[in-house]
Amino acid sequence: MAVDSDTLNHLIETVRRFVENRLIPLEAQVAEDDCIPDDVISEMRELGLFGLTIPEAYGGLGLNTEEECQVILEIGYTSPAFRSIIGTNNGIGSQGLVMDGTEEQKRHYLPKLATGEIIGSFALTEPDAGSDSAAVQTRAVKDGDDYVLNGTKRYITNANCAQLFTVFARTDQNEAGSRGVSAFLVDADSPGISLSKPYKKMGQQGAHVCDVIFEDCRVPEANIIGGPDKLHLGFQTAMKTLDRGRIHISALAVGCAKRLIDLSLSYAVERKQFGKPIADFQLVQAMLADSQAECYAAKCMVLDAARRRDNGESVKMIASCCKLFATEMVGRVADRAVQIHGGAGYIEEYAVSRFYRDVRLLRIYEGTSQIQQTIIARDLIRQA
Repeated sequence: MAVDSDTLNHLIETVRRFVENRLIPLEAQVAEDDCIPDDVISEMRELGLFGLTIPEAYGGLGLNTEEECQVILEIGYTSPAFRSIIGTNNGIGSQGLVMDGTEEQKRHYLPKLATGEIIGSFALTEPDAGSDSAAVQTRAVKDGDDYVLNGTKRYITNANCAQLFTVFARTDQNEAGSRGVSAFLVDADSPGISLSKPYKKMGQQGAHVCDVIFEDCRVPEANIIGGPDKLHLGFQTAMKTLDRGRIHISALAVGCAKRLIDLSLSYAVERKQFGKPIADFQLVQAMLADSQAECYAAKCMVLDAARRRDNGESVKMIASCCKLFATEMVGRVADRAVQIHGGAGYIEEYAVSRFYRDVRLLRIYEGTSQIQQTIIARDLIRQA
């Protein structure tokens, strides 16, 4: 349900000031320490950033997709690690529960997710199930009123600080592919769960991923998302959450691109070569112009897709269009930003070098660019 325009505008302006005055000055420190300060996370809780998309009835702000994207456009202006800590609670860590959970499950978990009291994490990827997400091998075997989970989930965002996992496990061992997979709500302190050390990543320091290992972890049957009636329907839940999540990531890409363009423009105006600012040279102008045009196109796509989803349209294909174009776009913008900065763009103290690494991940998670191409092409062929 949409909020009134004054409330939304106030929220956007508040987030913009928070990004400019609080987060951007901390970017280098977060990258160096690989950690977001606790007081910043507390401030995010106070601003309601953990509950942007969670319905008001459960303590969140209840933003629709377009409103969420407008906020993420602002958050994308700073290091993606800051978005990551709130991202799972607003996206894949909560939306399966919002869309398919029982009323009891929603009342129990959503208020805590909305306030940031607990962090949610989405455990789908496995060592042998990445782009082929239907190849889940984690097993959930019925034992009395419980299911016993065994398996490993890989590269799970926020796993090291999560209190709640949405875990996808195969409950029908005789079914291949997406059939026979169920979604479970698993408390992180359940016996039988262990974590690997967080991976050292190319970029996005401050956002952590690690493996989650389930060894005879008992989960009540009542913790199947949607209850026992939703047994074997977990893959459908996963795909529904990813539709919204891909639009969200596209908005993040646009926000990052805007920051890179502003950094490039500022440097090009100040940096002088051959007796004048490099912004006066047409080849530099061409890079700036291409970046701005592509960023604008991606923003239009994001807002259009968001509105269509809010209007109840099926957005599977256009969400993939957004994810494909916006994340590839920000990669090109980041490359041009480094080029415009010249040697300085390869030096760590300049933010463009960090963003160059950070945005590379956007083309991989929540479906690689190649998976988005496959989804788009298959939908076109089906329509034909």
